[in-house]
Amino acid sequence: MTPMVTGPDLSGRRAVVTGAASGIGAAVAARLAELGAHVVVCDVDEVGAQSMAQRIGGEALVTDLSRTADLADLRLEADILVNNAGVQNVAPVEQFSHEKFAFMLRLMLEAPFLLSRAVLPHMYERGWGRIVHISSVHGLRASQYKAAYVSAKHGLEGLSKVIALEGAAKGVTSNCVCPGYVRTPLVENQLADQAEVHAMSVDDVVSDVLLARSAVKRLVEPDEVAGAVAFLCSPEATSITGTQLTIDGGWSAS
Repeated sequence: MTPMVTGPDLSGRRAVVTGAASGIGAAVAARLAELGAHVVVCDVDEVGAQSMAQRIGGEALVTDLSRTADLADLRLEADILVNNAGVQNVAPVEQFSHEKFAFMLRLMLEAPFLLSRAVLPHMYERGWGRIVHISSVHGLRASQYKAAYVSAKHGLEGLSKVIALEGAAKGVTSNCVCPGYVRTPLVENQLADQAEVHAMSVDDVVSDVLLARSAVKRLVEPDEVAGAVAFLCSPEATSITGTQLTIDGGWSAS
């Protein structure tokens, strides 16, 4: 028997989820759709976005969010925005490509700013809105070899707090969800790079690097992150804004 999905009634709500063709974004898009929202699946992967949109009865928005000039005049009608799209690159600072660093900040900080700016007028007009940024434990803590990712996520935490302060009187909340390492292609694809820079095997990277500081010795599942996003869209979370839900297995407590 398929388990019943519980959460807020999002019928009549329109949600935009970026990076929603796979991984965390796909889990979030599916959860919001199950709760009644009409979900716009935003991704650079046209085939993946179309497939996911068809699966959940939503629509696809195929765009490269790193092309931030294309977003400058964007206006979106959405009640929920989930800024999730992201990539990873692992290298020491002295070897970190300037082009890669700039690309990652455009995708993971500048684009969330522009998308938030695009949806806020509609949210303010309706007196209700939920902006959720998929940050990371790396928005709270740093790790070696991840200069761009850590910088972008720290910036995203600050952006979220500013939006929260500005939107509070207008019915809009802004929060971050900060997962540890999640079982997604993004994490799986960085294992080889991590193994190289740490000079260890892939298996040792998982146990001795990814989960070394975590009290719960397993990867976070995408559905756990989707559940946190759904909660932040619920009536019980009306007074939760300008903060973060941390799902890191106790890593940041150590």
